[in-house]
Amino acid sequence: MHDTAGFTPSTAIVTGSDSGIGKAAAVALARAGMDIGVTWHSDKAGAEDTADEIRRLGRKAVVRQLDTTDLRAAAAVVGELADGLGGVDVFVNNAGTGDGTKFLDLDVDTWMRTLDTNLNGAFVCLQAAARRMVKAGRGGRLIAVTSVHEFQPRVGASAYDASKHGLGGLMKTLALELAEHGITANSVAPGEIATPMTGQEDDDPTAKDRPGVPLGRPGDAREVAAVIAFLASPASSYVNGASWAVDGGMLQMGPQAGSHITSPEWREG
Repeated sequence: MHDTAGFTPSTAIVTGSDSGIGKAAAVALARAGMDIGVTWHSDKAGAEDTADEIRRLGRKAVVRQLDTTDLRAAAAVVGELADGLGGVDVFVNNAGTGDGTKFLDLDVDTWMRTLDTNLNGAFVCLQAAARRMVKAGRGGRLIAVTSVHEFQPRVGASAYDASKHGLGGLMKTLALELAEHGITANSVAPGEIATPMTGQEDDDPTAKDRPGVPLGRPGDAREVAAVIAFLASPASSYVNGASWAVDGGMLQMGPQAGSHITSPEWREG
C-alpha cells in the first residue's frame, strides 16, 4: 500500500486548458512547481497563451490538440504529453461541453457527442493517465471537473446532466480501485463560473448580480483552480472519492429556490 502523504508532484496534464477553468488550473499547478501538459480542442492560440504563462513561471509546457470525442486518439495524446513531460503525477480532466437541448428535442448525434466529450473521452484519458501512474509507482492525483449538475439537474441539459452524473460516479469508483497504488481520485463541481463556456470571458464576476446564489455572484475560474491545486497537492493526502462543490452555496438553495420562484420562466431553462 502506497503512502499518499509522501506524494510530491512535479508533472501535471490539464485537458481543455486553452481557456477558463482549465487555463486557470494549469497556471495554478505551474505556480505550485509543476511542468504542465496543455490541451486544446479548437483554440490553439489560447493554449499557446496558457503555455507562455506557464513558461513565464519557470516551468515547462507541452501543448497538444485533444478531441475527446476521438476516443482512441485521445488516450494516445495523454501518452504523448506524459512522454514530453517525463511522467504524469497529476491528471485534471477538465475538457467538456454542453448542448442546451431539451430532452424531447435532443437528437441522438448531439446526445452521443456530449457523452463522448464529457464521459467516454474522460474515461479513456483518465485510464491512460492512471496506467502511467501505476507503472511509475509514485502514486498520483486524478481530478475531474464535473459541475453542480453532477448532483442536481438543469432544464435543457439532459445529456450534460447524464454525463456529469456519470463522471462523478466514475471518479468515486476510481477512488476505490486505485487507492492501493497511492492514487487518489476526486472531483470539483463548479457552479456558474465566469468563463467562455458561460459567455463571460474576462468579465468581473463580482459585478454580476446573482440573487439565487448565496454569495450573490458567479465564481471566478481562479477560485475553482485553487481547489484543484489543493487536491493536486501533498496536503490533500487523505481526500479520496470526494466531490467538492465550488458554487458560492448554490446547491444549498434547492427547497428555498422552489418556494421562492414566482413564475414558470424556469421551465425554459
